[in-house]
Amino acid sequence: MVDTLDPANVRSVFKAYDVRGLVPDQVDEALARATGRAFVRVVGARTVVVGHDMRPSSPGMAGAFAEGASAAGADVVMIGLASTDQLYFASGHLGHPGAMFTASHNPAQYNGIKLCRSLAQPVGLETGLAEIRDLVLSDPAGSGRPSATAAVGDISEHDVLEAYAAHLLALAPVSGRRLKVVVDAGNGMAGHTAPAVFARLGDAVELVPMYFELDGAFPNHEANPIDPANLVDLERRVRAEHADLGLAFDGDADRCFVVDERGRAVSPSSLTALIAARELAKEPGATVIHNLITSRAVPEIVRELGGTPVRTRVGHSFIKATMAETGAIFGGEHSGHFYFRDFWRADSGMLAALHTMAALAGTDRPLSELLAVYERYVVSGELNSEVADPAAVLAAIEAAYAGSDGVSVDHLDGLTVSHADWSFNVRPSNTEPLLRLNAEGRDDATMAEVRDRVLGQIRADRPGTEEETR
Repeated sequence: MVDTLDPANVRSVFKAYDVRGLVPDQVDEALARATGRAFVRVVGARTVVVGHDMRPSSPGMAGAFAEGASAAGADVVMIGLASTDQLYFASGHLGHPGAMFTASHNPAQYNGIKLCRSLAQPVGLETGLAEIRDLVLSDPAGSGRPSATAAVGDISEHDVLEAYAAHLLALAPVSGRRLKVVVDAGNGMAGHTAPAVFARLGDAVELVPMYFELDGAFPNHEANPIDPANLVDLERRVRAEHADLGLAFDGDADRCFVVDERGRAVSPSSLTALIAARELAKEPGATVIHNLITSRAVPEIVRELGGTPVRTRVGHSFIKATMAETGAIFGGEHSGHFYFRDFWRADSGMLAALHTMAALAGTDRPLSELLAVYERYVVSGELNSEVADPAAVLAAIEAAYAGSDGVSVDHLDGLTVSHADWSFNVRPSNTEPLLRLNAEGRDDATMAEVRDRVLGQIRADRPGTEEETR
């Protein structure tokens, strides 16, 4: 089969961490087939495991990828419908590189590919994705594959869902008082994985499902729980059901957001601190990773519990690389990604949910009280502003703060300015002319003052669009 690919299109869809774009204009089966061939050659795979989400284009693209990979000489294990963390489980459990077809939280018209080496090791632009892209560009038909891999690989099917559920519950068993839990799958892949996981909990949990029907058109709301608008249905249902907590997953279910018994969204930083405390109780003195927009409460609490906090840039490749370097037991991001050493350093929204449920079941307190100890600061949420020249704006903000009494500045990821009573980070988007602001303070007034002052600098003299996310 000879496929024709637009080079400009190929370059545009290979992002920092994955392949993603509009279907079929930017990503299609031809691109998937060429990527499968290139992936096998770059990672030297003898066997590849492939999963896909519920988007209408995903099965065809996964099949095309398998054709390309097998043509390059690799055997392919198709696990079928899967969450991204289920694909990571398969990669770790079976010991093979993997490919997941999903566009995560993006709207219905998108699709893409997340790739990993064996044991769920990430593949980003700096760790193989650029080589895969360049090979797709230079040899889209696979004519240059070496003769040593001339034999066509076998394509087989293997269901790992039950093994995945058992593994997660072995890492975070839930026992104690019975919980009533509302789960909003957003018509995404949690509608596939949650029934398998919760069935193993038996009478320990009463499950109230919302939008479990797999539907890549997302008829109820976008499967993007970082946007507060997409949590409204869950918040109402938790209150109506008098539930102990609510869980919301993104489209590929690798991220989890939590709503407490009052129907209020829980800060992912608070969950990071809670899970860190649980992991440190198992392994005192261990290292915990947190990215730089996570609340400063996280490193404070980790130190108080005898652990070692390590701060990283935003992005799963940085988190996973730092976990590997330090042997960290756990890592958390304010975006709702949670990484576990015992889950091959991969992120799992379902495992984070189980840790939250296990912590709550072990106490007679409501979730809001359980988490209160971890909520030391007031945070702004992420505020995005479109600007014409992000570098110039960052330089102007730094000039306004550098050298001030009690203020420190660093450039780990964008610009971070810290004071004893407040801090903020402003960093540019990798793909859009946006600056993203996250601010926090010891109280509402302090946070609001810092947030508004920095936003004034970012948005001065420009009419660009604005967007707020949590």
